[in-house]
Amino acid sequence: MNLLYKNFFFAALCLLSFASCSQSNNKNTATPDLGKPFNPDQYLKYDPKKADKQVDAFMKHLHQVANFNGNVLVAKKGKIIYENSFGWADYPHMDSLHVNSKFQLASITKTITGTAIMQLWERGKIKLDQDVRDFFPNFPYQGITIRLLLTHRSGMMNYVYFVDDIYRAQHLNQKKGLTNTETMNMIAQYKPHPFNKPNKTFLYNNSNFMVLGSIIEKVSGMSYADYVKQNIFIPAGMKNTAVYSKAVYEKIPTNVLGHDRNSWKYSVAPNFLDGPVGAYGVYSTVGDLFVFDRALRAGKLLKPATQDSAYTDRNPMLHGHFNYGYGWRLFEAPGEKVVYHTGWWHGFRHIFLRDMKNDVTIVLLGNMVNGSLLHLDDLFKMTGMPVVRKSAYKGNGSAEEDQ
Repeated sequence: MNLLYKNFFFAALCLLSFASCSQSNNKNTATPDLGKPFNPDQYLKYDPKKADKQVDAFMKHLHQVANFNGNVLVAKKGKIIYENSFGWADYPHMDSLHVNSKFQLASITKTITGTAIMQLWERGKIKLDQDVRDFFPNFPYQGITIRLLLTHRSGMMNYVYFVDDIYRAQHLNQKKGLTNTETMNMIAQYKPHPFNKPNKTFLYNNSNFMVLGSIIEKVSGMSYADYVKQNIFIPAGMKNTAVYSKAVYEKIPTNVLGHDRNSWKYSVAPNFLDGPVGAYGVYSTVGDLFVFDRALRAGKLLKPATQDSAYTDRNPMLHGHFNYGYGWRLFEAPGEKVVYHTGWWHGFRHIFLRDMKNDVTIVLLGNMVNGSLLHLDDLFKMTGMPVVRKSAYKGNGSAEEDQ
């Protein structure tokens, strides 16, 4: 082997070694392109002049009669057929909503957290049956695994009420947000009594996903905000999505206020409970949630088999149709499957639905808590989606008669 060839061989070996090390050092931050070429901007093209007239009439009625205040997007087979805004972002300042207004997603955040956890599992960073104590040795409960957190079967208490009680009793500063680490430390210190033994029953609980958010930070060595930005928002093309925690931001940088009690008088200011992330904390738009839907369908964020496992029943069926997977609510009927999530927090009320068979996506983000989202049956029917409303079905799964 002559000297020139030896030098070339050595240089190539060094480059290969460097590339391997670079990949190894970025396993937590580099999401592989698992699907076909993906261009998120193509999905956001929409001509209001071609708005679906049926959906438009329905939404105007929902706004005028049921007092829906918020943004809506309806898409079929990857194409937006309707997108609009109704009402106020901030009534006292007379700010109107627009289609790119960022809403606190409330519990729709859980779909982001669940996706992040499944990414870490794919990369071999965690095991679904690992105990929380593997990551937080001072965690006061035994036998709670990542899988039980994902499926709301941990039996934990709800940290929201527990922390709120402590803050009120000790007259602590309610303007500064708690971090996830501080919340986990409070659980370790006070050891609040759990509701149930682990894996005894399904009990929807925000503590599950706050703990998952803490595990994401511990395993990745990044803040939750940075991890989901690098591994979900950027790869999916979610340009108007971010995590805003009161532990980081003195003022949340969005002009959309939440309102309770169906009244503009009761706006809800973010407080210390808007610090922990994982169960809440992601702010986004109807368009970005549609892009998230397309990225998941395209295999951009998770392998298809991993994504299917997130959409698999993990609890006993409710009303013959409803269940929960890994961070997703599920509706199932013969030949039908809708994966979805609702959100309700600090004056925001939402629903994000994805019909897997008919490829229909519906996103409604609202900043007025009222009953308007209980009146969507006609919208479901005109788009070809099953009626996703638990009270519409009896225990055996048959539809109830209209009252």
